[in-house]
Amino acid sequence: MRIDGSGTLRASCALCPNPGPMTLDGTNTWMLREPGARAVIVVDPGPDDERHLERVARTVQEQGAQVAVALLSHHHPDHTGGARYFSELTGAPVRALDPELCIGGEALRDGERLRADGLEMQVIATPGHTSDSLSFHVPADSVMLTGDTVLGRGTAVIADDGGLADYMESLYRLRHMVRTAEIRALLPGHGPICTEPLLKVNEYIDHREERLSQVIAAVAAGDRTPDEIIDRVYVGIDPELRPAAESSVRAQVRYLAKRGDVPAGLEEGF
Repeated sequence: MRIDGSGTLRASCALCPNPGPMTLDGTNTWMLREPGARAVIVVDPGPDDERHLERVARTVQEQGAQVAVALLSHHHPDHTGGARYFSELTGAPVRALDPELCIGGEALRDGERLRADGLEMQVIATPGHTSDSLSFHVPADSVMLTGDTVLGRGTAVIADDGGLADYMESLYRLRHMVRTAEIRALLPGHGPICTEPLLKVNEYIDHREERLSQVIAAVAAGDRTPDEIIDRVYVGIDPELRPAAESSVRAQVRYLAKRGDVPAGLEEGF
């Protein structure tokens, strides 16, 4: 079963040219199909970049195939901004957890099994980065597409509509699936393929626990605002990443308040 830097037997990646501090090398648009089949499932068409969307559609067409459906891992525009144009290009419906993001298709459901010309995928709800974050299990390749829940490099941000409690539960769920379903690789929404999935997910869990300990220490030292905690915990942070750090700090303090690890009422300012 082939898994290398460019994809797997059933999955190939088209990298969108939208690099940046939050998108790493750019958005990964994944194209999946059973070998020799015509139907293709596209995950995350990408932002509103006509050249990228047309390149993805052309790649599928040149393979003698057709897009059966486009799936969205979550609502952020670097994954979804081009969904309507891509649907117009290909005639394919767009499906997501949020019904408002769907175009000509039904909302996805946790645990739903998708089939397209022999290809099988399962929808896995992994909220936390956002409330509508999804991952997708491809059993025949023993891989998981993780959107922005687990990245190929660096760590995920907890957006304002996400939540750290949900995120930790999603990481535990992914770890369980990596073990029980013998997942061999993670195909992220940004960054390179991860071929050591258990190590990666454990690193994510350990990183979050370490950050929580640092935030507890910052609060104990008298820090009471997001800026004060960022200055102590995220020393030397790139100014471009400061809004993301603030979002994470807010999520961490709210989570710790629910656990009783910071003074009651502190989260009201976050």
